[in-house]
Amino acid sequence: MSSTIEKPQLRRLPKDSNSPDIMSVIRADGGVIIRNFLSQDQPQRFNIEIDHEIAQLNAGSTHTDEFISKFHGINTKRLTNLVTLSQTFREELMDSDLVHAIAEKVFLEESKSYWMTTAQVIEIGPGNAAKPLHRDLENDYPFIAMGPAGPEVSLNFLIVLSDFSEENGATRVIPGSKHWLDFNDRGTPEMTIPAEMSAGDVLLISGKVVHGGGPNQTPNTSRRGVAFTLQPGYLTPEEAYPFLIKMDLVKKLSPRAQKMIGFRSQCPKGRPRLVAD
Repeated sequence: MSSTIEKPQLRRLPKDSNSPDIMSVIRADGGVIIRNFLSQDQPQRFNIEIDHEIAQLNAGSTHTDEFISKFHGINTKRLTNLVTLSQTFREELMDSDLVHAIAEKVFLEESKSYWMTTAQVIEIGPGNAAKPLHRDLENDYPFIAMGPAGPEVSLNFLIVLSDFSEENGATRVIPGSKHWLDFNDRGTPEMTIPAEMSAGDVLLISGKVVHGGGPNQTPNTSRRGVAFTLQPGYLTPEEAYPFLIKMDLVKKLSPRAQKMIGFRSQCPKGRPRLVAD
């Protein structure tokens, strides 16, 4: 891309924006930054709840596959099973009215249901190289061939727990890439822009959008965010929550949060009952 061509920018909306306004930007650009998505104290509480677990993790990948190892990053930590580890996440974010209003706009018309595929803290440490550019729908390979006409199979709320800057590895995005005809084309780093945000903001992106964590070029600053990702009910989640979450904890969740992790019927409303002869 010529350096004289202005790159498209990520639009920013306040949290009090309604879901139709947010969705109009998602449909056009594939991504939007929602400012102050979390309340002022939520990032602090969330970080306190997971700090010990993050400290126990080793950075880097355990995979021998070269691409996967590069994707995970040599100085990146990933923490899963946040439903168990964070009260703030399971009681407040999983049951957020705004999260569900947006998810309903995205998934219900096409899929009739949705749930959470994963929620993981991703902490990019100093010296970590840029993550390979990708689309989240690549986790479900058939949808690559469908291109922009295919259904929406991933919606990622990338929640900021520490400030994202271009220097410390802010996620890099190619707005508009959800409309490219060839989803095997992931673009180039020169086509990306950094999603610079403050703690409490969220980058909401379609699974069709090219993005990737940026390089952390700081000497001693890590950047921490949560990839909180939803998908249609007909796809198998990345995290097998019914096998991870203790039942006494599940019983304390709201019915809506329980459905998000698989404690629900998979039969959508309106499906005809099958009656044996």
